[in-house]
Amino acid sequence: MHSPKDIVDTMMAKDYFSQWLGLQILEIKKGSCKLQMTVRKEMLNGHGTAHGGITYSFADSALGFASNSHGQKSVSVETSISHIKPLVEHDIIIAEAIEESCSNKIGIYTVKVYKASDPCIVALFKGTVYRTSKIW
Repeated sequence: MHSPKDIVDTMMAKDYFSQWLGLQILEIKKGSCKLQMTVRKEMLNGHGTAHGGITYSFADSALGFASNSHGQKSVSVETSISHIKPLVEHDIIIAEAIEESCSNKIGIYTVKVYKASDPCIVALFKGTVYRTSKIW
């Protein structure tokens, strides 16, 4: 079986969207993942704050890496996010995915997004994944 790091490295090699986001993997363990990225100008909406899709995508990448870290290929089936505080250009943010429940077929994860400079949550994401029978 491959290590969680090997699995995420394999995923990242072809995950061009996560590469575009500029995310960095800070920590990966079975069932959890911690990522970091910087909000860039092209990620801002008309209000001058980060587009909601940015934090959503960032959290979704953390979900993907955490849920696949066991070695079983997993795909999201339901996700949701609460945007709590706005982000602006140059904000450095962290996404921390934690496994809440994991069975043979279903995994449930919570992803907290916060600024590196402030532990207050800026977005809270919940994801449910289907764990396929395919192995990394």
